[in-house]
Amino acid sequence: MRGGDDSQTPILHVDMDAFFVEVELLERPHLRGLPVAVGGAERGVVTSASYEARAFGVNSAMPVGQAKRLCPNLIMIPVRHGIYSTVSRRVMEILGEFTPLLEQISVDEAFLDVSGDRKHSPVQIAQEIRRRVREQEGVPASVGIAATKHVAKIASAHAKPDGFLLVPKGQTQAFLDDLPLEAIWGVGEATRTRLRQRGINSVADVRELSRDDFSRMLGKSGVKLWELANGIDPRQVVTTRVEKSIGKEETYFELLTDRSEVEARMLDQSHACAGRLRDRGFVAWRVSIKVRDASFTTITRSHTLPTPTNLASEIYRVAASLLEMPKDGVRLIGVRVENLEEGESSQATLEDDGRVEQAERALDTIRKRFGTGVVGPGTLLSPKGDERV
Repeated sequence: MRGGDDSQTPILHVDMDAFFVEVELLERPHLRGLPVAVGGAERGVVTSASYEARAFGVNSAMPVGQAKRLCPNLIMIPVRHGIYSTVSRRVMEILGEFTPLLEQISVDEAFLDVSGDRKHSPVQIAQEIRRRVREQEGVPASVGIAATKHVAKIASAHAKPDGFLLVPKGQTQAFLDDLPLEAIWGVGEATRTRLRQRGINSVADVRELSRDDFSRMLGKSGVKLWELANGIDPRQVVTTRVEKSIGKEETYFELLTDRSEVEARMLDQSHACAGRLRDRGFVAWRVSIKVRDASFTTITRSHTLPTPTNLASEIYRVAASLLEMPKDGVRLIGVRVENLEEGESSQATLEDDGRVEQAERALDTIRKRFGTGVVGPGTLLSPKGDERV
């Protein structure tokens, strides 16, 4: 805990620790303490990794082959989405008993606004949440407590594993100033490198410059970065969303047996999802795919993003990483984006000065005017020049 005054910190971010792994360990207690990961087969990706596996550098979204090279003794467990959804639903029901202002942003995390509770302090509520979740579901939860959503989410990450961290409102700036640049929502490797070239190496350094300085450097995303570094985050806990998901899927009479052809269809579907997100002013926290093989067996896989997006390039990158080609071919393929909220893409815009976003919005305009078939997928290049957008 950073200080003890929680009187002005009504926002809690509850994040389940290594959630898929912890759920699996309930049925496999003999694996506790070992490097364990949940994910696909050799060509799949890691969905969740135990802290023992993370010590070897294994992380979510990492190809399984790479994970096993880093950790030769890694124990892989196949994904079982149904059981995780069941536990998640029960956890969210527990959280809903503490406040009606609950915003679930993925299967294993949620924001709560507990300002309406006059009998219990935010710290008391956080402690009770962690106790209840552990007692009733047998899985750990870390909780960040702060005055804003951005700081609460950072605090929960610092509280892991299995802890809680309070950042009093009066200590918000001191807490942020101690952080590296990448701790700010939306700052990735390219943005960090660019800022460091200008002598900006920490959150404290960001505050040495003005809002206008960052607007000139990074556009509207620079303004957002500057605001977050200065503790400015007016976002409220949103309890309802107009849409829960957006997706597109296609069934084929002739099986698709070539991975590149399937990926081309997924790229087109990613553009369709991204365009609808932008039309509605939404971003998505989660990308999922649906694959049906020759035997009509249907498999779904999903991945939660570190920052939400409305860009086809990011949606496609994740969707393609989730794809495992069936041996006999694909009868149906679909891409879906889930856990929507109002907003604009942050990380991808920061990474490339908004060039990808501008290109995709230009595609939106062209397709609205001339039809969706006038520009096909794969006709644009990323700023790196070697990736399809």
